[in-house]
Amino acid sequence: MNPQANLIFIISLLLGTTITISSNHWIMAWTGLEINTLAILPLISKSHHPRAIEAATKYFLTQSAASALVLFSSMTNAWHTGQWDITQLTHPTSSLILTSAIAMKLGLVPFHFWFPEVLQGSPLTTGLLLSTIMKLPPIALLYMTSHSLNPTLLTTLAILSTALGGWMGLNQTQIRKVLAFSSISHLGWMAIIIIYNPKLTLLNFYLYAMMTAAIFLTLNTIKVLKLSTLMTAWTKIPSLNAMLLLTLLSLAGLPPLTGFLPKWLIIQELTKQDMAPAATLISLLSLLSLFFYLRLAYCTTITLPPHTTNHMKQWRTNKSTSIMIAILTTMSVLLLPISPMILTIV
Repeated sequence: MNPQANLIFIISLLLGTTITISSNHWIMAWTGLEINTLAILPLISKSHHPRAIEAATKYFLTQSAASALVLFSSMTNAWHTGQWDITQLTHPTSSLILTSAIAMKLGLVPFHFWFPEVLQGSPLTTGLLLSTIMKLPPIALLYMTSHSLNPTLLTTLAILSTALGGWMGLNQTQIRKVLAFSSISHLGWMAIIIIYNPKLTLLNFYLYAMMTAAIFLTLNTIKVLKLSTLMTAWTKIPSLNAMLLLTLLSLAGLPPLTGFLPKWLIIQELTKQDMAPAATLISLLSLLSLFFYLRLAYCTTITLPPHTTNHMKQWRTNKSTSIMIAILTTMSVLLLPISPMILTIV
């Protein structure tokens, strides 16, 4: 793609995100979401592969339906209350429609079907944008309206997302699909706590975005898309593979790595809110996703393919790993000991 065009799309993405997260009026928030959708479409379909075109079409249809629902929800609320302010969403029907629209935007169960397909059809760098920056505006809208959302509905969506995200990721061989189901599972953890402690949702999102960025950038460096090619990629940059192993375990939420921090705080908050059964259930369901993270981690650092057919060994590359990947992987592994400082900032 032309570098100037690429720059315009990236700037439009940042502009759309900024407009949505800084707006008070529903129409401005909707405008930001639309700019975001239109800016990411060329980045999804830039390879001109039929699968990429299909992914862009699916993304456009689901996002436009979700945007229409956001507009419908805000108009219903304005009709009943005379308020266009985002924080004044008080009408129950409006909050129900908005929850459905945001679930569709994010890819929460039962509106999750588009997300793995779109991620599978996108390049790794676009997949990174879809998993991180594109999730920020909908989460910001949930954050601003968290006081008027339905707790039962969100808890149900969250537990279903964690269950299906873990369950459907078990049998995947394509790494982008595994990361898509991992994203759905993490969104369940964010959705369950948004009503009780919205700041924890934001903290969880920031840490998730950081770990996912580290994984996507690492995979992009070693040019790996499938589990079978991941098995022989250890010869390229062995030190990067070792860090990828730790980052995957961190994303799984194993102590003493960074990914354990949001899970620990969310379980603690849920038990304070007398929701111990929900906390137990969501913790047990996250074991499903732990299985496929361990599978990925095992394939990352395995030194010999587990069958007799000969594999082409990759040449070790001399190119140095970017400083960005070094910083992200280090933070993805080592932030747990400074969690008290992180909590004072948040």
